[in-house]
Amino acid sequence: MKGETARSFYLERFEDYLRFERGLSSMTAAAYASDLAQFVTFVEGRGFDLPGEVSLGELRAFVYHLKESGQAPSSIRRKLSALRSYFGFLQAEGIIRSDPSELLEGPRTGRQLPTVLTPAEIESLLAVPEGDSPLAIRDWAMLELMYATGVRISEVVSLRLRDLDLDERLVRVRGKGAKERIVPFGRAALEALGRYLQDARPVLSRATRKGGEGVLFLARRGRGLTRKGAWGIVRRRVAAAGIHKRVTPHTLRHTFATHLLQGGADIAAVQEMLGHADISTTQIYTHLDRTYLSEVHRQYHPRA
Repeated sequence: MKGETARSFYLERFEDYLRFERGLSSMTAAAYASDLAQFVTFVEGRGFDLPGEVSLGELRAFVYHLKESGQAPSSIRRKLSALRSYFGFLQAEGIIRSDPSELLEGPRTGRQLPTVLTPAEIESLLAVPEGDSPLAIRDWAMLELMYATGVRISEVVSLRLRDLDLDERLVRVRGKGAKERIVPFGRAALEALGRYLQDARPVLSRATRKGGEGVLFLARRGRGLTRKGAWGIVRRRVAAAGIHKRVTPHTLRHTFATHLLQGGADIAAVQEMLGHADISTTQIYTHLDRTYLSEVHRQYHPRA
């Protein structure tokens, strides 16, 4: 596919989102990208140059084309899943106003509940680093903040020093669609951030003449940390903590929300902190909470 087409349909940005925010494997992200390339070729052949021009009718025509070409139902389901993820991403990023795939007919599989970490696993993951390695202190501070606030990986690497209010323990987060929200954080994250800002960030910022240009979390050479770099930090810390679940940066966001609800938090407050436009998106965590309660009941009730 030509580079100009890929840019106009935001395919590279979408693949980065799949890999570094949703935590999909390179193989799965590539499969989604291949499905979307087929879709883009189809709509370009019908005279469309931008994703915002695509209507529900065009999506239905594409599904009909797949059926007519003899595609297996399982293959069509996967392509529909790719399309829904793609248009949901475009809408969340403010690239399109409405999602034409919302009413697209097709077989849907049941929604999987996301993986969450137990409090014991969180304790292992967020263990205070030994020694004074600037990178270890940075990793600890970043993970503490992600668990404390539920921020997405794209949001945490976009944070700037001016977004932090250490006195009030608040952080200003720029989310999807350029929407801002203010999220509180606790004493543990404050301690980690204080140590990072005092002992680690000044060392990292000296690696470049620009000194990180106000970005909160810096890479080894003093530039702002990328989503790929943050993903690598999560992967290394999970392995070091001996956690055998498949953990992505989004797992910390899921865990943040689930632990709040398990502790009795109001779902509307959790919605606000996560930056969800629709409370129905947040309600998946109430399903997780019920699953947890059912497990506790089965394990401890004498007549379960």
